[in-house]
Amino acid sequence: MANNFPRLPPSGIKVIVVGAGFAGLAAAIECDRKGHSVTLVEKADNVDELTRIGDIISFDPNGSKAFERWPGVVDQMEAIARQTSWLDLYHHEGKFVTRQSFAHEKAWGRRINGHRGQLHNIIYQHARARGIDIQLGKRVQDYFESDGGPEGPHAGVVVNGERVLADVVIAAEGVRSRGRKIVLGFDENPKSSGYAVYRAWFPSDEVKKNPMLKHLVEDGDTHQGFIGPDIHFLCSSLKNGSEINWVFTHIDDGNIEESWQFPGKPEEALKYLDGWCPLVHELVKSTPPGRLIDHKLVYRDPLPTFISPKARICLIGDSAHPFLPTSIQGASQSIEDGVVLASCLELSGKGNIPRALRAYEKLRYERVHRAQAMGPKTRERWHKADWSKVWKNPEMIHLSREPWLLNFDAERDAYNRYEEVVAATELVKARL
Repeated sequence: MANNFPRLPPSGIKVIVVGAGFAGLAAAIECDRKGHSVTLVEKADNVDELTRIGDIISFDPNGSKAFERWPGVVDQMEAIARQTSWLDLYHHEGKFVTRQSFAHEKAWGRRINGHRGQLHNIIYQHARARGIDIQLGKRVQDYFESDGGPEGPHAGVVVNGERVLADVVIAAEGVRSRGRKIVLGFDENPKSSGYAVYRAWFPSDEVKKNPMLKHLVEDGDTHQGFIGPDIHFLCSSLKNGSEINWVFTHIDDGNIEESWQFPGKPEEALKYLDGWCPLVHELVKSTPPGRLIDHKLVYRDPLPTFISPKARICLIGDSAHPFLPTSIQGASQSIEDGVVLASCLELSGKGNIPRALRAYEKLRYERVHRAQAMGPKTRERWHKADWSKVWKNPEMIHLSREPWLLNFDAERDAYNRYEEVVAATELVKARL
């Protein structure tokens, strides 16, 4: 294990993390910070396969607080992040409506908006530098747990046919996590949200040559949104305007079982944008071949619990609570999950793993579902906007940016409320 990063003394707690996405990496790094011994298993065979996927992802101040505790990470992220503190909103026919400023949020922390794959790689490389045991090409086939027996209390996974034991297992595989079965007691398929998203990211060379589009990239980074019936279209430029991305949500007319994402074609995307302003059409048409993805948005019904019956396996990130993009919180909440779980394990100690997981669930459950509910609300505010009212009060279509959500330190909250939630959960347990 690398010794050049601050960490607490060894706790003796052995942790297996399944999945090296943002949630899994955050949990692994935070567990390492707290002195736990971590093994992270990931089905991808190499780092390029793991981190190459790319379009815009956002971390709000509540998520980026963790990055500031990981030496060097937040500075690397900011170097490639979008340098804007506003969002300009337009009617879908092209008329400017309002500018929403985020400048006041600097007092709460940093906003990191950048290329998903590039930001992912920064965190992955930090985990490697810490000396965390990351095992690629390891597909988890099953989860198991026991509160006694010859091996003592344990949890574990079956990886490539081999049983691997630990004190606790963290399922961070995403919406189709196999860990959900041991938590719920049955298999449950994800559902279509009824929407899908076209996503594109590409160098802005051709955009700079287009008189209608060049203002998006020639004077640094920009951020715009266009709002119309049942569609919102967002675009932004990054890295001093050298790269550009656009996304738009549309009604999904495919079957969720067919494929979650597949290559998109600009001419197909344009069919959804009939009647939209020329700028949007030109931007879609400027997308180079192979740079457009059509991605289905799926959801799960809210889970009754995030932890297994014996409280040695827990779900985090999309495994526990998939978010719609309009919440702008899915990534940040996954980081919070890892922070809180590692802190609860620290405070409980090796002999009280179930107590730690119950405290984690109690600390996270209400907050994460309250944040989750913001996704559909924002989508409906935009897609069903009453423009007779919006023109009179443009701030109606501003994103909801509330202090309870953004001005929040998950680690501090866990330390402050741990004893309180443990007392509450132990009281409930005693009554059962």
